[in-house]
Amino acid sequence: MAQLQFTLDSELVKGLFLGQAPDAIVPLLEAILNQFLQAMATEAVGAAKYERTDERKAYRNGSRERTLNTRIGTITLEVPRLRNGEFSHELFERYQRSEQALVLAMMEMVLQGVSTRKVTQITQELCGTRFSKSTVSELCKGLDEAVQAFRNRPLEKRYPFIMVDAMYLKVREDGRVQSKALMMAIGVNEEGYREVLGFDLWDTETELGWKGFFECLVDRGLHQVEYVISDSHKGLVRALEQVFVGATWQRCQVHFMRNIMEVCPAKQKPQLKEDLRELWSSKDQDTAREHLNRILETYNEQAPRSMRTLEEGFEDATAVLNLPSKYRRRLRTTNALERLNQEIRRRERVIRIFPNRESVIRLLGALLCEQSERWLSGRKWLDMAEYDQQEPLPQQPVAVKEAA
Repeated sequence: MAQLQFTLDSELVKGLFLGQAPDAIVPLLEAILNQFLQAMATEAVGAAKYERTDERKAYRNGSRERTLNTRIGTITLEVPRLRNGEFSHELFERYQRSEQALVLAMMEMVLQGVSTRKVTQITQELCGTRFSKSTVSELCKGLDEAVQAFRNRPLEKRYPFIMVDAMYLKVREDGRVQSKALMMAIGVNEEGYREVLGFDLWDTETELGWKGFFECLVDRGLHQVEYVISDSHKGLVRALEQVFVGATWQRCQVHFMRNIMEVCPAKQKPQLKEDLRELWSSKDQDTAREHLNRILETYNEQAPRSMRTLEEGFEDATAVLNLPSKYRRRLRTTNALERLNQEIRRRERVIRIFPNRESVIRLLGALLCEQSERWLSGRKWLDMAEYDQQEPLPQQPVAVKEAA
């Protein structure tokens, strides 16, 4: 990895420590990014400015100004030009995608006259006070193409593990505000990296909606799914049973624990939680069954409804025990998806009510695309060597449970 040295104005740095952070951050970031661009241009050219070398691959041709709108203000960049073509760096294109989608959603709200005071203020700070429908439309076009390419890309690898979940967002449609279900799926590929496999917006969570979502993933190439991790929504589980025939369903233990505690008397909750955590940590199915029997015997009279829920969902919640122990912690819950949900909620808190369905797809598509790229370029989430070497285990059929 290349190491870069930055030269910064001491007055800018001093401003950060003298209570002038808002005024100092923008020029400081400008200085860093512009020096970074120059360093990347040197790498592309193969030589420093005015350097004579046989390794030179191109020649500089001045620079052009480009503004980058961020949530701390507008940054002016001096983007280098090269004689043999225009210099570009994916860092800024990738960064801009979700930022641009967020700003576009706010611009649409202003144009429709449904923005809050906060949204109007932020939009004016980032974009100025004047922008037209044609400007917004043109900006949306390029971003929509990138998001659609991501949504429709072929799923060519094998994904043994997938996690699915849904969250509800408020969207303005047909002149009124409606609640829509955003369905999402992430997968762990054969190399152990996570990817966002797909997402879609439906009116509600139904068996038909989930089935259509899963079939779309299959049409794009999703295959050899061996474990599906999710909550126990009835329509979701029925759709899994129809589309991913033979796959093992792992009921999310966090959601399951919540289901058990909802019907548990307050006095029994603290100790029951500890006992359930011990059950989840069992070394194998036989040990888990022993823990289950002890828990049922202990709490059957004090918390009968909780015990019925536990007994009915036990097999599905402990399916992960068929896997080698190194995989269980990450595959026993949908926590990886929950953290992604939190990132979505951060953006949603700014928008509150999306101006239309397209803005949801645009903003969340840009966000999910960037997250997927970060996962694929980062560290492996799972080491798949041991999993690939193990003997095939008997797969557990998906059982339909009541909604979580």
